[in-house]
Amino acid sequence: MSRIWAGIDSGKGHHHGLVLDADGKMLLSRRVANDEPELLKLIGDVLDLADGRQVTWAIDMTGGEPALLLALLVNHGQEVLYMPGRLVNRASDGYRGEGKTDARDAYVIADQARMRRDLRPVRPGDEAAVELKLRTGRRADLVEDRTRVVNRLRGTLLSMFPALERALDVTNAGPLKLLTGYQIPAAIRRAGVARLTKWLANRKVRNARALAEAAVDAAERQHTAVPGEKNIAKLVHTLAEEVMALNEQVRGMDKLIEGRFREHELADIVLSVPGIGTTLGAEFLAAVGGSLDGFDSPDTLAAFAGVAPAPRDSGKVSGNLHRPAVYHRRLQRVFYTSALVSVQFDPNSRKFYDRKRAEGKKHVQAVLALARRRVNVLWALIRDRRCYQVAPPVTATA
Repeated sequence: MSRIWAGIDSGKGHHHGLVLDADGKMLLSRRVANDEPELLKLIGDVLDLADGRQVTWAIDMTGGEPALLLALLVNHGQEVLYMPGRLVNRASDGYRGEGKTDARDAYVIADQARMRRDLRPVRPGDEAAVELKLRTGRRADLVEDRTRVVNRLRGTLLSMFPALERALDVTNAGPLKLLTGYQIPAAIRRAGVARLTKWLANRKVRNARALAEAAVDAAERQHTAVPGEKNIAKLVHTLAEEVMALNEQVRGMDKLIEGRFREHELADIVLSVPGIGTTLGAEFLAAVGGSLDGFDSPDTLAAFAGVAPAPRDSGKVSGNLHRPAVYHRRLQRVFYTSALVSVQFDPNSRKFYDRKRAEGKKHVQAVLALARRRVNVLWALIRDRRCYQVAPPVTATA
């Protein structure tokens, strides 16, 4: 069947659409506002140009700015392919001219979609997967913010009270609570172990005495006040409260993610795989759109997740493998992290990991190999709609 290709270069306020026929002739090039009436007019004009031919749309983003356009295309039953921005940038080098415009990018997207056969279709995820994607994304933002504030807290405390910075793990609730009340060495010494223990215990800090003893011991090591000590102490107090607030937000988001994840029909299957908890399971469903319908085989899923190494052979050099350039980083994190955890708890995973290590593979290589194997396992479990079970060992008969 004859077809035409429509390339969309996405933007915040506007998109640029460009249409090519089978011979690469430009049929339409237009800048449209990211607004439903204009987007509907663009879709209608492209379908009119098709004149019975099939239309294949290609876009450089799968969410965010072009979300409304994608929803309209799905509602109109249109085929949409995804071309990552990195591929667009690399392909642009092969076209005449050095300028960069939205129209040029849209042309590259349409032309590449016309010639390539390896672009993945964009499939709408189910409602649960869309919600999980939003919530896991929000959780990732909160964790990133928390990491930034924790690093700032450590640096600030180190500039005033290095002994206490070494003694405390400011990722835990107890040390953070301590820093909301005591930051200066002299104040901690005046409080003493007994009073500090009581202060912490009243705020329900576990192991209050051990924490108080560590703080007082650190205070005994420093009797010199650094310049600006009082202002630094105020900043330490503020940062400690920020970390505690972010911890609370992350816990709240974890509850929301878990509640929505457990409502999904695949939740029990995904959770049965050793090393996958509710957060990683939610990230998995969000990445695949709630089902594996978009993946013909475990190999395509492994390639999408970046756990299937790509060859880099040249001349007499063969067997040289490397990480693929384009893959879903969050999905790779799901398989790699779960593989790392499963080595500690699952005998099958441990046996596979030990075998790879015995073959001479390094730790990371062995974990990646296990992650690739887990793709096959999870694929089979979802296909058969059954949960993972550790097979009992076979006992030899007498």
